[in-house]
Amino acid sequence: MSEYATVQKGALKLKGVGCVSSGKKKKKKDKESKQRLEQVLTSQNDEDEVKAKKTYMDKRTPAQMAFDKMQEKRQMERILNKASKTHKHRVEDFNRHLDTLTEHYDIPKVSWTK
Repeated sequence: MSEYATVQKGALKLKGVGCVSSGKKKKKKDKESKQRLEQVLTSQNDEDEVKAKKTYMDKRTPAQMAFDKMQEKRQMERILNKASKTHKHRVEDFNRHLDTLTEHYDIPKVSWTK
């Protein structure tokens, strides 16, 4: 029992928990300085929003806009085309495609006896 005689007993003591006076004291800020800071920030945000609204312009050429429009149209056509076929139709089309290929693309049969 002499080995355990020097052990301290009691709850763990964590820094900053429990006693209020053990940590640093927080400084109180002036309410006036806080209000001034908020006013400055809000005025800057308002100015930034006004500038952002005025400066936005579409810088694409008419050809680029037409290209993008056609790309979207083609993509929608592809989506509608794929959505119209069922799995069964897709499998049948794939089998028809495989039938049209030459024998060069066939998988060779493997036999162990010859």
